Amino acid sequence: MTKYREILRMHSRGISQRSIEKSLQCSRHTVSKVILRAKELDLKWPPPDDLTEDRLTALLFPVQKQISEHEPPDPERIHREMKKAGVTLTLLWAEYCEECRTAGKQPLMYSQFCEHYRSFLQKTKASMHLPRKPGEQAEVDWAGQPAYLTDPETGEQTEAWLFVAALSYSQCGYAEACLNQDKENWIGAHVHMFQYWGGVPKIVVPDNLKTGVTKTNWQQPEIQKDYQDMANHYDTVILPARIRKPKDKPNVEAMVGDFETWILAAIRHQKFFTLTDLNTAIAEKLDIYNHRPFQKKQGSRHDLFLEEKEYLLPLPKIPYELASWKTAAVQFNYHIAVDGMFYSVPFDYIKQKVSVKVTQHAISVYAGQTRICTHRRLSGRSGQYSTEPAHMPPDHQKYLDWDSARFLNWAMRIGPCTHSVVAAILEQNKVRQQGYRACMGVLKLADKYSDIRLESACRRALSFTPTPSYKTVLTILKSDQDLLTTGGQNQQQTPEDLHAFTRGAKHYGGSYHE
Repeated sequence: MTKYREILRMHSRGISQRSIEKSLQCSRHTVSKVILRAKELDLKWPPPDDLTEDRLTALLFPVQKQISEHEPPDPERIHREMKKAGVTLTLLWAEYCEECRTAGKQPLMYSQFCEHYRSFLQKTKASMHLPRKPGEQAEVDWAGQPAYLTDPETGEQTEAWLFVAALSYSQCGYAEACLNQDKENWIGAHVHMFQYWGGVPKIVVPDNLKTGVTKTNWQQPEIQKDYQDMANHYDTVILPARIRKPKDKPNVEAMVGDFETWILAAIRHQKFFTLTDLNTAIAEKLDIYNHRPFQKKQGSRHDLFLEEKEYLLPLPKIPYELASWKTAAVQFNYHIAVDGMFYSVPFDYIKQKVSVKVTQHAISVYAGQTRICTHRRLSGRSGQYSTEPAHMPPDHQKYLDWDSARFLNWAMRIGPCTHSVVAAILEQNKVRQQGYRACMGVLKLADKYSDIRLESACRRALSFTPTPSYKTVLTILKSDQDLLTTGGQNQQQTPEDLHAFTRGAKHYGGSYHE
């Protein structure tokens, strides 16, 4: 760089331009030009103290801005258009040239056009570091490369996909192999992830995969129903990353690459015949990875995780179970049918349709978004009933003080046939409580007709059908048919009585032949 200040100082001391040239190793033309320019500006030695070398250079030889005749492109417009399918820089440059010629302006060459766009990208790609709080967020994703299971008989290999997760603060990782990337495996891997960490982060950041997000929208994404139900169970929030924005979950993106190297590549020479064996090997590699020291800071992921663990939300007492959803209609007996079993709902919902959430151990019934009841899921013999007393109408609830044993004991005191009729009535009803009124009616007939006649009527009813009803017994007593078989106090049995309903020959105008 030419020392203009030193040229002026040496010239003021009477040193010749040739000597200045040799001393400062610059051309004589430069020395002459500086001295002439100083005279034009009336600049004498010594100059003011605030006139630094840079300011002196700008004063002597100010830089003139070159005015380009070329029309610069709009980089923001180029960036917007490049997001559209099929659009290239070559196409945009051709359109830009056409617009310039139409406006009578000179376009840039293609190389300069691209240089403008590259400069814009360098400015807009600046990243901002977002510090994360302990226990605040976890990031989840699928790895791009699979592991493999080998069939021990055929040797055929089956792909197993790696679920990967990372806590944003400690970068403690989790990995698990699944046979496919469906909803059941996706949610099940989350449950195992929470159990591995012994707690739940406040936010879970996934991709916009279809098994987790049914509608992609940055302002209000629509989370898949079962995925949201799992989040509610663990009191966490699902916050999907923006589409094609890997920087929204940088930790798991980096961990996917690490796991493909330190886990999948590390076990590539091993053969696994079951998914359990594969996940056992993955767990061993995962533990080594989390305990490996950081390269640029002290400690390891496991050390930071021990600090973060206390900030995680506690696990619920019962792990989440993936549910299936069904629609059922409430029957007139205020029960719904689910897989051959019957479960009660409040009688107010009779004839309405409800949503049923079915898990391995529970049945939950919803009216709209409101859960109205929950039952323990029945198993074993089909046709079983689970009935909550509070779901019954008031006129049914008053019979709750009675039970089957009490009715059967009462009936046995009257007679074995009465006992058989009461037992049959109880078995006829899907809900035993619904048979209590009929049992009460049968037993109360003894007050009007006596125990003897009731027992006789029950014996006659059982001769007609093995499942008599209250109405059958009442009809027999009203028509005195029970007296035909027992012989009442006011009537004796005769041969004609044995065929009381058979018309004789006289009825048809005939006569007996002796």
